[in-house]
Amino acid sequence: MNRRRFLTLAAAALSGPALGAGPRAITVTDMAGRTVELAAPPQRIVLLEARDILTMSMLHPDPARLVVGWAAVERMDSDDLHSAYSTGFDIALVGRQTPETVSLEGLISLQPDLVVATAYMAPGNGAGALSERLAELGIPVLFSSSFSNDAAGEAPSPLEELPHLMHMWGAILDRRREVAAFLTFHEQKIERLKRRLAGVAPRKTYFEIGSLYDDCCWAVGRDIWGTLLEAAGGRGLDAASSPWAAKIQLEQLLAEGADVYIATGGGYANATRPAIGPGLPEAEARAGLERLTGRPGFHLLKAVERKQVHGIWTGLITAQPLNLLFLEVAAKWLHPDRCHDIDPHETLAELNRGFLARPIAGPCWVSL
Repeated sequence: MNRRRFLTLAAAALSGPALGAGPRAITVTDMAGRTVELAAPPQRIVLLEARDILTMSMLHPDPARLVVGWAAVERMDSDDLHSAYSTGFDIALVGRQTPETVSLEGLISLQPDLVVATAYMAPGNGAGALSERLAELGIPVLFSSSFSNDAAGEAPSPLEELPHLMHMWGAILDRRREVAAFLTFHEQKIERLKRRLAGVAPRKTYFEIGSLYDDCCWAVGRDIWGTLLEAAGGRGLDAASSPWAAKIQLEQLLAEGADVYIATGGGYANATRPAIGPGLPEAEARAGLERLTGRPGFHLLKAVERKQVHGIWTGLITAQPLNLLFLEVAAKWLHPDRCHDIDPHETLAELNRGFLARPIAGPCWVSL
């Protein structure tokens, strides 16, 4: 019996409602700081950011059973995972990758008892407008992220936000024990990594967001993914001072002299970017990295000359419960002498065994 099954049975035995008891109201504080009361644990959820199902999957053994509609499926960036969560379930598509594509009429027709949105994916002039319109219909709205690319000011660190996010979903799904187990596991891994990297000198890294064969050069900024890079013992480019990402000139990239190059890839649009992600052939992923390094001028990069070239699946940075995997694998690339006993493959196996409702296959990262 694995940890998930044990916790599920224990939770049912210890906290299940008495026979004949009515629905139990739930109070949830979302990532925008809003407190919302749900009349009962939701059974018909619409996700305006489909990859939220990966967070649900850490806590619930069958999250797709609760999802009746979703949008932005492409940002899950994995045909393998899309199929794993949608096969056998009738999950309606209510929108694509931008808020104006979300059909509120289609959403409402699904009769959801909860809509989970992000600040970016809230249609109708933002979060407030969405909440107000659906509230008039008695449909509660919660936000799994309060920060968008258009927001001003310093963005929160994904690592700092993670406990709040997991507690939010634990309340929604009535899986508080599973939240405690996951956060304990996560904290132990993070503390071990911090000990290994204590006092280390950060290595300058060209961490490329949106690695495209016909474009260059999008570097992570100082916030969000930049904070993940710092936690792994790296630092971004001096020229990339924007919060999310900055497009810099090739000449500036060459002048920066980054020690390591980390690219990104995924399951979609593989004619334009590396095919890195769950269930994809590792040979194709490496071929994609080779093609990236063949762009004009890249043979002059210090990281390419020294063969310090790596690639990750985007899900490792966009799905917050998976950030741990990025931290471990990036730390090993940046500081192999300090992190020789850290095995991200084993960490992924532990997540698959003890938490995830659907296992994530490799390759989620590759190197040249």
